Amino acid sequence: MNARQGLQTLIQTALGASLALTLAHAGPREQAKVIHDRIAGVPPSAEVLDTMAAQIENNDALGAAFTAMEDPAFYDVTLKNLAAPWTNEAMSVFVPLNDYIATVIGLVRDGEDFRKVLYDDVLYVGDPSLGLPPYANDSNAHYEALEDGGYSLKDALVRRSQSAVTGLPYDATAGVITSRASARAFFSAGTNRAMFRFTLLNHLCKDLEQVADVTLPTDRIRQDVSRSPGGDSRVFLNNCVGCHSGMDPMAQAFAYYDYAYDADADPDGALGRLVYHTVNDIDPATGSRVQAKYHINAGTFEQGFITPDDRWDNYWRQGANRRLGWDPGLPGGGQGAKSLGQELAHSDAFAECQVTKVFQAVCLRPPSDSTDRARVASMVTHFRNAGFDLKQVFAESAVYCMGE
Repeated sequence: MNARQGLQTLIQTALGASLALTLAHAGPREQAKVIHDRIAGVPPSAEVLDTMAAQIENNDALGAAFTAMEDPAFYDVTLKNLAAPWTNEAMSVFVPLNDYIATVIGLVRDGEDFRKVLYDDVLYVGDPSLGLPPYANDSNAHYEALEDGGYSLKDALVRRSQSAVTGLPYDATAGVITSRASARAFFSAGTNRAMFRFTLLNHLCKDLEQVADVTLPTDRIRQDVSRSPGGDSRVFLNNCVGCHSGMDPMAQAFAYYDYAYDADADPDGALGRLVYHTVNDIDPATGSRVQAKYHINAGTFEQGFITPDDRWDNYWRQGANRRLGWDPGLPGGGQGAKSLGQELAHSDAFAECQVTKVFQAVCLRPPSDSTDRARVASMVTHFRNAGFDLKQVFAESAVYCMGE
């Protein structure tokens, strides 16, 4: 984060206190300034303020909000700060620009169906004309140079096919799930359950404890989960089952993925790369395309599920988690990360999560009462009607909170 972006971040954070004004009777110029500050985190120019005030006077406050989104700071700071915590387990905003963040920003800038963030063959990179280091599967230098160069992300990002840039097969691409930054954070070591958990947390606003259901079948829970933790099978039946019965069948979608790096020379994985097993790649530990990590600790419970492929099934379409609003037009099962990403992105929970996150980013607080919750519900409807264009949500949130 350079000095200019850091200053803008501090300004945006301070707005929660400095804008504690009663604007119910404020004029169009005051309202325009609040909208711009909330969206871009910086004051508008005199010309932009005049334009926005005129729009508000003409009963077009939403238009004024869209005008505010033309400020480069909306992309360089507001959107970056929104997406950055999604790219690391610490959920920190203080991370360098990377391919995950850039892809989120690009999709919003271009007014794309934001659901594609979890399943499309898409990647945003810096414009080749800028002379940046080329995108590399084993380095983040391209994005760090883009950020350090002070280029406006509004203008500097170009859309590419992820498969063409990274060499990943089209069917194996899944938006930001298969970005390098995501792989480094969530496919590194472990059992790939982290990728499922953090995708759920970041894009459906649900952690595993919130969706635990002990009533579902246990047939797809892997061998590494003890059926008698501490010698007590009740712990498994009343606790472990709640998360694993739904998670393990869906995390199977990632069975062919790993993040490879030298743990001795590169303990943070900064030089690692996403690895995907194609039909020609047989893992010696599993005798199949399945990564070895899916068979670790097999002796914990040998009768447990042995992962044979990347077939996933959504057991949460039954039981309490039907409330997440799964798309009835989708089959509820499939092969690989792309179809799982679509399953998650087409849920009601995904739409509600995006609206809630934007509301909090713009209003500087979570929805807190029945009026807020009713407004969020209406914005979810408008988000759908606008083709899942996230700019619509930013605009409505800013207008709703301009009187605070």
